[in-house]
Amino acid sequence: MKQDLLKGLTEEQIAKIKACNSGEELLELAKAEGVELTDEQLKAISGGGLLCSTENNCPQCGAGYDDIMFWSERFADGHETVHYECKKCQCQWTKDR
Repeated sequence: MKQDLLKGLTEEQIAKIKACNSGEELLELAKAEGVELTDEQLKAISGGGLLCSTENNCPQCGAGYDDIMFWSERFADGHETVHYECKKCQCQWTKDR
């Protein structure tokens, strides 16, 4: 998680952010908390910067957040699949949420 993007937030708010599973959930949380997000924070949300963690590193070469592209699909039944692709080694993988 990019700590500089969390400046000014309480420990409780940070814990709630870490519990979010998608950018949409994060935006809903910000609205509910009355937190106005900066342009940099909004950009990080749309690209996943606030939700990144080592669990999303490339399973093949270990590349981290800056070298991973990802996008998600939501389905009518409510589940979401996140697709990842490593820019370094082109490894692709998915995770269901």
